[in-house]
Amino acid sequence: MKTPRKTYEQTSPYSTPWTGSERVRTLLWEWCWAIFCSWTPKPLNGWRLMWMTLFGAKISGTPFVHQRARITHPWNLTMHDRACLGDRANAYALGPIELREGCTIAQEAYLCTGTHDFSSPALPLQTAPIVVGENTFVGLRAIILPGVTVGKKAVVGAGSVVHKNVADGQKVAGNPARALP
Repeated sequence: MKTPRKTYEQTSPYSTPWTGSERVRTLLWEWCWAIFCSWTPKPLNGWRLMWMTLFGAKISGTPFVHQRARITHPWNLTMHDRACLGDRANAYALGPIELREGCTIAQEAYLCTGTHDFSSPALPLQTAPIVVGENTFVGLRAIILPGVTVGKKAVVGAGSVVHKNVADGQKVAGNPARALP
């Protein structure tokens, strides 16, 4: 089943779909993360989770967020117990991202919920949610594109580009990602 995309109307390719208050909130988040979190050692995970919660992230249990992870809009991020966002992993959360219990997003992996409608001259922003299932592993530098659900206990190989849903327990790799035997 294809995940519906949310389209943000833009009057030109140079306009932004974000309100002034959303832009200020995003800038404030980036400053707070840089000043209070990006330099912290791994054991201060609770401190980083507190800052994420203050900015609207939905946290249940004790997930782990590496100090060098990048999260664009924490109010669009949901993390469950033991979910892990690794070193330099990027949660480009223009739309919802849910990391379910025990999943691991490895180093430099990129979860991207935004794209553009290339059929329109204004190229309006489109977002679609990403869900990563329980006990799933997303490998080094893998890219998960908008609207993708990765099932529970699945494995996404390093460097893979995932543009379609991945079934429970399935192993995928490559660009584009394909099922492995």
